[in-house]
Amino acid sequence: MAKFDLNDDTVVVVIGSGAGGGTLSNELAQKGINVVCLEAGKRLTLDDIENDWGTMFGKLSWTDKRIGTGALNPDLPLWVCKTVGGTTVHWAGAALRFQDHEWKAKSTYGDIPGANLLDWPVDANEMERFYSMAEDKMGVTGRQGIPQLPGNNNFKAMLAGAQRLGYTKVHTGNMAINSEPRGGRPSCQQIGFCMAGCKIGAKWSALYTEIPAAEATGHFELRPESMVLKINHDSSGKVTSVVYVDKEGNTHEQKARIIAVAGNSVETPRLLLNSASSMFPDGMANSSGQVGKNFMRHMTGTVYAILPQPVHFDRGTQMAGIVQDEAHHDDSRGFVAGYEMETLPGFGLAGVASNTIAGAWGREYAKDIEMYDHFAGMWLVGEDLPQEQNGVTLHDSQKDQYGMPVPVVHFEDHPNDTAMRNHAFKRGSAIYEAIGATKTFELPPFPSTHNMGTCRMSADAKDGVCNPTGQTHDIPNLYISDGSQFTTSAAENPTLTIVSLAIRQAEKIAERMNAGEI
Repeated sequence: MAKFDLNDDTVVVVIGSGAGGGTLSNELAQKGINVVCLEAGKRLTLDDIENDWGTMFGKLSWTDKRIGTGALNPDLPLWVCKTVGGTTVHWAGAALRFQDHEWKAKSTYGDIPGANLLDWPVDANEMERFYSMAEDKMGVTGRQGIPQLPGNNNFKAMLAGAQRLGYTKVHTGNMAINSEPRGGRPSCQQIGFCMAGCKIGAKWSALYTEIPAAEATGHFELRPESMVLKINHDSSGKVTSVVYVDKEGNTHEQKARIIAVAGNSVETPRLLLNSASSMFPDGMANSSGQVGKNFMRHMTGTVYAILPQPVHFDRGTQMAGIVQDEAHHDDSRGFVAGYEMETLPGFGLAGVASNTIAGAWGREYAKDIEMYDHFAGMWLVGEDLPQEQNGVTLHDSQKDQYGMPVPVVHFEDHPNDTAMRNHAFKRGSAIYEAIGATKTFELPPFPSTHNMGTCRMSADAKDGVCNPTGQTHDIPNLYISDGSQFTTSAAENPTLTIVSLAIRQAEKIAERMNAGEI
């Protein structure tokens, strides 16, 4: 691995090593560009990954102080990872492309009261090449000639019920999990702990794909346990360096030619807001006032059911099962946009017992939980609408262990989200009732995992934070490189799009560097 001097102002500094930052780092390093990647979390190995939910929650989770308001859990408003590879260590592997119309939400859905809709300044045609590159890189099943994964019992239950309702777009999904050995990694062994981290490395994760590949180029240095506190700039407004704290508590300043922020939809705006100065009194790259606003997390919910026969839904690939018939836009259903139905396990007996009915107790509930091996489950994932008041601000007085203001994350459902969720609950329950479910359970959203917006992409500088390549409108050598650049959320799991945008961004950065533009 390379080692770069703190005063080397020729390097690109990437903040965060997940889907956006890890991919961007590797893509730049492969082009011969020197990169320093600063990651707040520790670096794990496959040997550190255990098939145990509780253990891995402790190893992976970002548990630094955050405050949730509105509909969010006040103590754990969202679940993201603080580790090398970011949330790609935890994610389930669902790698879905946006539908064409979702790039143009405002044009498609019209003016929706209370929603701050905007069309993306890119479209499906522009993204086609980058989606294909990302799918090939990640080994996405059902794409690029890669076979799909087999279905477990949880999928077979979903398939049978969906077919009885007349649904036709039902399969084991486009998953970034090897269905056959590929890229030096084995095929999936159906272990069933995907979201605890893939013990064998069959699932794509920046931890053991992008980061080692970048290191092998000699143009990349990873600095784990390095928490970035502030971005500095010169008198012209260009960024010049970052200030960070290492694991020993020592403060350093790393100079840079370009800075790319990929800290997720909370830490990215938090850093920009904390980098306020006399030139940028409202926070860096915030002339539009949109930094920290328009937070999206997807319309979500869960349906569990008790079926007549055993299912053992914790066995096998966790999210290799999807119904896409409701993902289209059809406002005759009482809402705009659409949603996916994806298989979801129980996360162990304790997970089902504590989550199925919050606070439930007693003999009848115990009888339900004793049917654990008969449970089937699905997660509902739909497009939620951006609202300006949903977002991230800095607490006036509370500080974290680094001395940074604690982030306050606010989210309220839009009426469209509520209408979509109610429709999805009914259709999800109907799938299981069609195959004889004796009982169904409708669970509200978990702490947010699909976190998007807060530094959104826009064609016009007054409407957002960054341009179509993630370059901030205000500062030419400052980039947004994660899900916070999402203009709208679409119905699909966001990771594939984050990776595709990072590949595209690396290409554009290299072009501008070679041309001497930045």
